Amino acid sequence: MKKISLFFAAFVLTLAVAAQDRTKLGFKAGLNIANLNIENGESTDSRMGFHAGALAHIHLTPGLSLQPEIVYSQQGMEHEIGGSTNTWKLNYINVPVQLQYNFNNGFRLQTGPQLGFLLDPVIENENGTRLDITDDLKKTDVSWTFGGGYLSHSGFGVDARYNYGLSNINEGANNVSNRVFQVGVFYMLDNRHKAKSQ
Repeated sequence: MKKISLFFAAFVLTLAVAAQDRTKLGFKAGLNIANLNIENGESTDSRMGFHAGALAHIHLTPGLSLQPEIVYSQQGMEHEIGGSTNTWKLNYINVPVQLQYNFNNGFRLQTGPQLGFLLDPVIENENGTRLDITDDLKKTDVSWTFGGGYLSHSGFGVDARYNYGLSNINEGANNVSNRVFQVGVFYMLDNRHKAKSQ
């Protein structure tokens, strides 16, 4: 997995360097509605959180682009045990690479892989007691993303995305995978061009 991570990072860096004159930078932030899909497990509730990060928008053609990002993402779930709600706080640094089709009117469709790096996972109960579960979970996660967005002429835009976890992040017997719906806003620093050229 370390080799895959290094290759993924090198691939994104190579894209950015090779397309400097066609690259536009931006920032994004928004809401997460996250859950965990647990094989043969009980139903769980979603954890509300946020995401925030930076992006690079690289045009391959006027209508087709790549968008690598680096995003901090609050994920996990809520699970009720014995009348008490436990929150699984699984926060990640995610590196998605979106392949986007850009319409003339500012709308775009997007899909692509995402590599995630887990940060200090804990289970926290209603009293604030925290249990470190670092040794119970894998340090990396691979997801596939689907979504769409809209970019205005001002440089502001909206984005909606579903991240479908492909990896089993559990070190134990049952398969556990991430499921995250994201909705947010973004801003392109270079907003001098029309929507399709962004």
